[in-house]
Amino acid sequence: MRAVALGGGHGLQATLSALKRLTDDVTAVVTVADDGGSSGRLRRELGLLPPGDLRKALTALADPDEDRLLWTDVFQHRFGGSGALAGHAVGNLVLAGLLEVLGDPVAVLDEVRKLLGVRGRVLPMSRVPLDIEADVVGLDDDPKSVRRIRGQVAVASTPGRVQRVRLQGAAPGAEAPKACEEAVTAVTEADVVLLGPGSWFTSVLPHLLVPELHEALVDTAARKVVVLNLVPQPGETEGFSPEQHLHVLAEHAPRLRVDAVVADVDSVSTPDRLRRAAAALGAVTTLRKICHHGAPDRHDPAALAVSLHEALAEIPGPRGPGSGALKEGQPWR
Repeated sequence: MRAVALGGGHGLQATLSALKRLTDDVTAVVTVADDGGSSGRLRRELGLLPPGDLRKALTALADPDEDRLLWTDVFQHRFGGSGALAGHAVGNLVLAGLLEVLGDPVAVLDEVRKLLGVRGRVLPMSRVPLDIEADVVGLDDDPKSVRRIRGQVAVASTPGRVQRVRLQGAAPGAEAPKACEEAVTAVTEADVVLLGPGSWFTSVLPHLLVPELHEALVDTAARKVVVLNLVPQPGETEGFSPEQHLHVLAEHAPRLRVDAVVADVDSVSTPDRLRRAAAALGAVTTLRKICHHGAPDRHDPAALAVSLHEALAEIPGPRGPGSGALKEGQPWR
């Protein structure tokens, strides 16, 4: 089963950790609009792709064998202290160095893939860094007044209510964002494509804002699954219900049809509303306990894998069992 997961940050890590339990053929397509922390510093200083979310995806798919574990731990290690390296993850610096030497981010990620024994592949959404721009209300005395803000950190932390997001090239006068060709091919040839979980406006929706990637997601014959967040993101989706996430998805990609929506049963207060919102996208709804024990804001990879397996089995029609889906009793791998 060829699976593609789109997102960024910790949400994508959770999806990849779950997918590893279902198949060895996993491709991560990662957002490249981060402008905060270590990634933001390297992006501003060197003009490179922000490496942080790419690093997280690589380590999520890394070989757990003991011989590889040290390199995975080193990639995740952050320097302490108060000097120039403080806060930088080692993996971010390695990726930045390789980007300067090789130039092509796909070649860089394939090299690190060999180093960490990555099972699958990690690709950037675009080969160049992008900026997120959002229309936000609630920042002025007039509650209907719309203010435009720019930058992932600014959008993710706004005290206002995000209405819509767009992608812009980071360089002055840059053209509209262009997708990484390998990412488009991966989506087109996939059996299963996953969107979410993650920061909705800054990690999930951006994939639908790159024209070539948007068309690939609309046209692919793959079964498309949306995994919802466990809790609203502070600032970005504060006060959002699970079904509101689907409404926003539909507003940004009206032609996108979805086969399944997966959500944690305890995070959905009105299941019927969620089922209706999912059905409007063409999707069936799977509700299970998928949060980590003792951490209601974190997905449990093992439970998420079971829920994804169940969701894929329930998809009716030619995209269900018998056309690339796992049949009943069939091993996950």
